[in-house]
Amino acid sequence: MTPSSVTPPVKNPDGPLSCFDLDDRQLSVKQARDTLLTLVETPVSRERIALQTAHGRRLAESITAAIDVPQNTNAAMDGIALAWQTGKTHWALAGQALAGVPFTPTLAPGECVTIATGAPLPNGADTVIMREQLEVHADHVVVNSPERVRAGQNVRQAGEDIARGSVALAAGERLDAARLGFAASLGAGDVAVYRRPRVALFSTGSEVTAPGEALPAAGIFDANRFTLGGLAREHGAEVIDLGILPDCPAAIRKALARAAADADLVLTSGGVSMGQADYTREALDAIGQLAFWRVAMRPGRPLACGLLGEARTPFVGLPGNPVAAMVAFLQFVAPLLERLEDRPPRPPARLQAAADEAFTGREGRCDFIRGVYTADAQGRLGVRSTGAQGSGILASMVDANCLIELPDTCAAVSPGDTVTIQPLRRDP
Repeated sequence: MTPSSVTPPVKNPDGPLSCFDLDDRQLSVKQARDTLLTLVETPVSRERIALQTAHGRRLAESITAAIDVPQNTNAAMDGIALAWQTGKTHWALAGQALAGVPFTPTLAPGECVTIATGAPLPNGADTVIMREQLEVHADHVVVNSPERVRAGQNVRQAGEDIARGSVALAAGERLDAARLGFAASLGAGDVAVYRRPRVALFSTGSEVTAPGEALPAAGIFDANRFTLGGLAREHGAEVIDLGILPDCPAAIRKALARAAADADLVLTSGGVSMGQADYTREALDAIGQLAFWRVAMRPGRPLACGLLGEARTPFVGLPGNPVAAMVAFLQFVAPLLERLEDRPPRPPARLQAAADEAFTGREGRCDFIRGVYTADAQGRLGVRSTGAQGSGILASMVDANCLIELPDTCAAVSPGDTVTIQPLRRDP
């Protein structure tokens, strides 16, 4: 397929420019992020799957509560259930209520039942008194310190978690552990979700060597394919790993054509400049339509994007330096993955923190400094850098739990100044 056979997108005069309208001009981070989203023309398809396999998936339909949760008004702790009468100490024992075996008769005034946590409250009862405050005998119970009892205490009302007919989980929410449990508490055996976006990922270059193989004297191990694949999975994608493609235009074209047909997004790093051996660009031009930008950011200025093949599959070419590739992924590819799952555009999550040291940026460029934020005893956030900030120093990302964002209007930050940070996903 030649570039001329790919129909260019229609420009929307009321929305952001198509990425092909921008040529080689320099863009702000926000302009680049907003414009890249125009590459996604349709979201991924939907499917219905069993709840036990749905962790990490994004809901395609809202889940509405078909029952009250909890279904019955019940005891919040072990003790006795009764209709409280102020100051009364001696109560006739009428039976017991267990979580799976409720007490079905209606309690008469002055009667109580022993009750287990989670057991439905009998008719006629409105209060639960904890076991530690009681003397339980064969046919009656004595309440100690009755002045401490409040009518209605230790009772969970039916529907207090969520009422029947309410929207429990909205379409677009990602099913983490809490949401899975919430869906299960409503009896949802299966859920409608978006298919995981398929991201085809590859590396190129005769110097690039797979980990585990012998490293040539002029070689480098292939780190980017692993960092970018990990980030894609962390953001809910399924990765199609194409491995390391040889410096051969025909082989690269064949692999890209296959990826464009099978994937929802094709992703690479490096190999799209004007260098003599940058065959990736030649192959991309042959099967699609490309645009090349300079983004006013550090690290990560060069960026390529486009549409590949008849399927018009989005393509993003990230910078080749490892840190630059990761930072660019978080700013540009993560929003694209959300868009593929039909989420509205939104910027990365941000917090405010006090600078623990001086930071230097440059006006006209957004700087992303790898940082570590902590909270003091009062909960105030402070942030420091991880040290050396070269775009090839991958250890700076290992040590970081945030990116410190210095906007293009900021040339310097003094200790104590407030800065914006983007928290990174990190397991403890």
